[in-house]
Amino acid sequence: MPDTNYSQLTGVYNEIRRVIIGKDEVIRQVLMAILAKGHILLEDIPGVGKTTLAVGLAKSLGLSYNRMQFTPDVMPSDLTGYHMYDKGLNEECFFEGALMCNLLLADEINRTSPKTQAALLEAMEESCVTVDAETIPLPDPFIVIATENPFGSAGTQKLPESQLDRFMIRTSIGYPELDDEISIMKKEQNLELHAILNAEDLAAMQIQVHAIEVDDSVYDYIARLAKATRNDAMIDQGISPRGSISLLSMAKACAYLNERNFCIPDDVKEVFSSVVAHRLIMKTGFAAETAINRILKDTPAPRAGRR
Repeated sequence: MPDTNYSQLTGVYNEIRRVIIGKDEVIRQVLMAILAKGHILLEDIPGVGKTTLAVGLAKSLGLSYNRMQFTPDVMPSDLTGYHMYDKGLNEECFFEGALMCNLLLADEINRTSPKTQAALLEAMEESCVTVDAETIPLPDPFIVIATENPFGSAGTQKLPESQLDRFMIRTSIGYPELDDEISIMKKEQNLELHAILNAEDLAAMQIQVHAIEVDDSVYDYIARLAKATRNDAMIDQGISPRGSISLLSMAKACAYLNERNFCIPDDVKEVFSSVVAHRLIMKTGFAAETAINRILKDTPAPRAGRR
């Protein structure tokens, strides 16, 4: 692909693989979401590497990084920042919140109050925060990796479906295979990762991803897939137009990772489940993955390639 540093992106991928062993597909999905300027929800049990993945991404991409452990007493101002009078300076000063970084790990997002969740999700949507009527832009790029434990509901506040839609993808790392777990135990602890890119490099790549060519037949394919989620007998509520846009953005990022400057139907198929599953409201007794597999099978894909 012209005017890209794909070898650097491959370097980022390989760097993260040094600390996240045996989960190449998860790393690939998360990199796609970042390239597509999306936010990521990691739904997983403790101890499988969610924090390690976030730290690895921040270091290898050369991004500023904050981690916020969400608890019931975390306030919106802890995220957005606040103004406070400074006696020494004899003036009111702004104290930055955790959102003032390129990559925020929002750990256990479902353990904080709905008000704090809403402040985070608003910042994700608007790429800015409002503090005492002052609008403050967030750094560019700005990425949120939020985690939640799918098991146990004590002390948690479930994210509403309308807020889940703010995350471009939902994925999980899961348990390692036997050989991979042995490698993890043998691995050097606190392995130092190297910065392959910086924030400016990533922002430039995100612009290139946005410019990926898309044939009209691929637009049509995405629209037909979206319509199928709204008409499926297993599904109460299908994806919104925002979901269709996220699917398009992720498909472009998939094409970029495959070193193409044009999108094909296989790109859409590869990212469909991670983009769509958390946006569906299923009827009782039905699983999202079952409906997704049927929709992909029953919706004819075009032969579209480059225009």
